[in-house]
Amino acid sequence: QVHVVESGGGLVQAGGSLRLSCAASGLTFSRVVTGWFRQPPGKEREFVGSLSWTGGRTYYRDSVKGRFTISRDNAKNTVTLQMDSLKPEDTAVYYCAAACEMTGVRLGKCTYWGQGTQVTVSS
Repeated sequence: QVHVVESGGGLVQAGGSLRLSCAASGLTFSRVVTGWFRQPPGKEREFVGSLSWTGGRTYYRDSVKGRFTISRDNAKNTVTLQMDSLKPEDTAVYYCAAACEMTGVRLGKCTYWGQGTQVTVSS
């Protein structure tokens, strides 16, 4: 049985940073495509970024490019979303997803999802 769990959310002022972590049991991140998504209040879930199974390729939505970074620690089997220069519009529940389709990850075509962690950026 696979479990995916996010941690690290919280309240931060605009311009600040947060680091979200995604851990999994029953699944090895280095063998799957992993994605980060978010759902802003009152809006649909949206793609934030993804990491290839090799760890060599990352993709980001335009609004977070240059501010967010996805990385992986194979020894700990964790995937991290480092968020810098946060803006109020980054406020959302953030989700980690694993075993995503390489070409479908932007559409949320992933098999395993975490429960989400709240990120609130105050102005």
